[in-house]
Order: sequence, then structure tokens, then C-alpha cells
Amino acid sequence: MTDILSANYFEIFEVPVSYNVDLEQVQHRYRELQKAVHPDKFANASSQERRLSMQHTSLINQAFHALKDPVERAVYLLQLKGQNFTMDNETTMDASFLMEQMEMREALEYIHSKQDPLDELDTMLKQVNARQAGLMNDFEQAYEADDLDAAREAVRKLQFMMKAKKEINDLAASIEDEMF
Repeated sequence: MTDILSANYFEIFEVPVSYNVDLEQVQHRYRELQKAVHPDKFANASSQERRLSMQHTSLINQAFHALKDPVERAVYLLQLKGQNFTMDNETTMDASFLMEQMEMREALEYIHSKQDPLDELDTMLKQVNARQAGLMNDFEQAYEADDLDAAREAVRKLQFMMKAKKEINDLAASIEDEMF
């Protein structure tokens, strides 16, 4: 099990290094790995074995969350190609994209004044999901073509879509709570 500590996330989960991963396979492998290294199995082991179990568990959890999340997976892939990419220091400069984001935020601010705010949010969510899928595809194609600048830009925009999706879902939940 010690080789897990030197493996990349894709190797840990026995999936190809690719943006398009089989999430069911990742989930299945995650359960297998957790059973094998869970600290409870090492309760009576030496302190070194318990510490190693904790390290393995932590790394497996970190890898699982990165592979599951489209933005984290993309960032990790860029890092594997030697790109110093963290979401803290990256933002798109695409003016038309940023204008779309501002318009969406403004629409969200005034959603309560709409006739059927939940229907409006549902429509917005479908648009965001479609845009997200397109950006995921853009990233995958750019990454596979080794066009890392375009891949980075896709990730920057994808991050906006993920935040927008969360905001829409949170707002919908809030409105639903107000109704009941």
C-alpha cells in the first residue's frame, strides 16, 4: 500500500489520465480503497501502520474529491502537465463572458420580482448546465491537443459556471423554504 503515496490520483483509482473519467468506476474503487486502508482496520497495529493508514485515507479522500469535481479534476490535470494553476490567482479576462456573468448575477438579484421565480431559476440552471457541459468539452479538447492556454481559460470559465450553479441552487432552495 505504500506506493499509493507516490501515485497520482488517476493511478490510485486505476483510471486513465484523462478529463473524461468513469465516475462510477472511481466511486467503486473509492469504496474498495477505503475498506483496505480505513484506520479502524489498523486499531491494533503499530503506530507506524496506523499513521500510514491515516495518510492513505487522507490521500484517497483528497484524490476522490478532485476526480469527482470537474474544476478540481481539470486543475489537477493541468498541474500534472507542469502548470502552476490555482483558482486563487486565475480569472478570465474575456469581456463578453464577464458581461454575461454580471447580467446573470443581476437577474438573480431581481428573481423575487418575477411571476414564477422557481421557473426562472430552472431555466437559468438549464442554461448554466449547458454552458458548463460546453466548457468541460472545451477543456477536454484543449487539454488533449496540449493547448494549455485554452485549457486554462476553459477552467477559469468553468469555475464561474460552478459558482453560478451553486448560487442558483441555493436561491431556489431559499425560495422553496419561504413557500413552506
